[in-house]
Amino acid sequence: MSVHLLGNELARWDEQQGGALLLTVFADERPLRGAAGLADWRLCGRLSRLIQRGRLGGEDGEKLLLPPGRRLPFERILVFGLGPSRRFGEDAYRAHVRWIREVAAKAGLRAYALQPPGRATGLIGARRALELWLEETESDGHEGEVSLIDSPSGQKDMAEILRYQRKRRAGAR
Repeated sequence: MSVHLLGNELARWDEQQGGALLLTVFADERPLRGAAGLADWRLCGRLSRLIQRGRLGGEDGEKLLLPPGRRLPFERILVFGLGPSRRFGEDAYRAHVRWIREVAAKAGLRAYALQPPGRATGLIGARRALELWLEETESDGHEGEVSLIDSPSGQKDMAEILRYQRKRRAGAR
């Protein structure tokens, strides 16, 4: 699995070519924040309307497939419900990552962008989110390319880990 970093800015998203946008939403996260909030804004409040109509609630295990229209450069959007934020911790993070990656693999996604679960609300640090993400990806065998969405400071923390990982892999060859 190839991991890249993508800014939490719509201008950066517009540079993306295809793939999917995977969004995570807590049941008690209103208004939507982070990548989900930006996508909602770009989609003229479409996600918020789905929430208001009861078609999206952010409940644990909920998933929703949406077409992105012309306002986002992705081929499709998948929204994943994470349940209530008060139950979120490292074990829940790992379980959500496994579930999201399993759904992405079953959907045949080879490339996607995603803000790690809990990052938009600050429930997990950028560095720890990436460490746990990499641990989960090593064990599941799913191939592909993921662009992790985060703020500039989060990207800085994540970049250090990715540099170390690349050096370690280069040394192992």
